[in-house]
Amino acid sequence: MEVNKEKYAADLSSIKEARGRISSFIHKTPLMTSESLDAISGRRLFFKCECFQKGGAFKFRGACNAIFSLDDQQAAKGVVTHSSGNHAAALALAAKLRGITSYIVIPKNAPQCKVQHVVRYGGQVIWSETTIKSREETATTVQQETGAALIHPYNDGRIISGQGTISLELLEQAPHIDTIIVPISGGGLISGVALAAKSINPAIRVLAAEPKGANDAAQSKAAGRIVTLPETNTVADGLRAFLGEFTLPIVRDLVDDVITVDDTEIIKAMRLCYEILKVAVEPSGAIGLAAVLSDSFRTNPAWKDCNQIGIILSGGNVDLEVLWNSFSK
Repeated sequence: MEVNKEKYAADLSSIKEARGRISSFIHKTPLMTSESLDAISGRRLFFKCECFQKGGAFKFRGACNAIFSLDDQQAAKGVVTHSSGNHAAALALAAKLRGITSYIVIPKNAPQCKVQHVVRYGGQVIWSETTIKSREETATTVQQETGAALIHPYNDGRIISGQGTISLELLEQAPHIDTIIVPISGGGLISGVALAAKSINPAIRVLAAEPKGANDAAQSKAAGRIVTLPETNTVADGLRAFLGEFTLPIVRDLVDDVITVDDTEIIKAMRLCYEILKVAVEPSGAIGLAAVLSDSFRTNPAWKDCNQIGIILSGGNVDLEVLWNSFSK
C-alpha cells in the first residue's frame, strides 16, 4: 500500500527522505519490553522509547526535518513556532544545530521544565495566553515582524514526515507487531506513524490514545470534520491541541479508532512506566499504555486479536520538582 501524496501531506517516500535528512542528528531510540507489563495487559507489548530522543521527545524528528528542509535564504531569517513545550524545545534545538534564530511562542501555563529546555537550546521565548487562538495570533505577529519561517507543531507535511520515521524504526525493530498505539493531539505524530506503517503493512492496526478531558480527535473522527473544544482539562499537557487540515484526513482514513482514557488511568500508567520499566515518561507519553490497560480496550471485541502491540512512549519531559522536594523533607 503506497499512500498517495496527492491525497495527503506526506507519504512513505517523503518519510524515507526525512530519515535520510535527519539520521545524523537524531537518536535511533530503543525498543523496550517487560514481562511484568505483558502479564498485566495480557498482550505482548513493545515500547518505542521516544522519551530518549534528543530534547526528550519525538518532536525533534519533525522539527529537525523541517529546519533542514529550508533553503539558505529562508533559514537566514530564522524560524517561529507556537507550542506548549516539546515542539518548542525541539525546534530551538534543531535551529541551534543549523545555526539560525528561533522564536518560540509559549503559553503561560506551559510546564516550567519544558520552558527551561527552550532557553537551554537558545530559543527566544515569547509568551502568549493559554488559548490556541492566542498562540497562533502571537506567532503570526512574530512572523510578520521578523520574516521568520513558520514551522507549525503538527499541521505541516515536513513535520508529519519527520515523525513518520518512528514507524520505519519500529517496524525494523519489531516487524511482527500487529498494532501500534499512539498518543494524539494535533495529529502530527499519529499521521506520520500511520502513513508509514500502513504503507509497509496494510493489515497493521493504528490506534490513537486520547484524554477524555481533551477528546476532540475522537469527536472529529466520528464527525468527519475538525471539532474543537471551548476548553480542555487533562493532566496530559502535550495533548491539548486540535487536529489540523493536513492531519484530519489521515486520522479519518488511516487511524482505526481513538481510545479515550481518564487522567486517573494516565497517572496509573505513568507510575507503571516508572516502577516497572524504570523510564521517566510524561503523562502524554504514558497514555498509550493507559489505553492498552483500559476497560474500553480490553473488553472491545474489535481488538481481541491485537496481541503484539507497539506503544509509542512519546516523551519524558515531566516536572519532577515535587519529587525532589519530597526527598528533602
